[in-house]
Amino acid sequence: MGGAKPMELRRGAAAPCRFNCFPYLHTTGSTRSLQSCPGAFRSPRPSPKSGLADGTIEDSQQLDIEKLKEKRGLMDKEISQFLSEGYNVDELKDHISQLHEYNDIKDVGQMLLGKLAVIQGVTTKELYPEFDLDMDD
Repeated sequence: MGGAKPMELRRGAAAPCRFNCFPYLHTTGSTRSLQSCPGAFRSPRPSPKSGLADGTIEDSQQLDIEKLKEKRGLMDKEISQFLSEGYNVDELKDHISQLHEYNDIKDVGQMLLGKLAVIQGVTTKELYPEFDLDMDD
């Protein structure tokens, strides 16, 4: 690019990456010339102000707030519908807790079945009929 003069590296010194952005990250045994980077680092995540005028930032934030309020309204409506259908929050919490306990017990059973299969030198699939288990369980 411009009139920048390439620098020579000594043997064993840090070698430049392809664009010489981080020459200290690579080593080489040969002499290479340093070239300039293709440009400044650009984050894949745009900054909040990129491409937006001052008034546009507030407009964008206001639009985000409106979208969130709309989403909250839809969720409140859905909750009301569940409550009107007879769902109870405490019952749902209890049901979820029971599902967690069931899954924990099932995991222990699967672990024991696996250990038994290793001891017997068979697959866990082969043990299912022995314990009257369905493959879909």
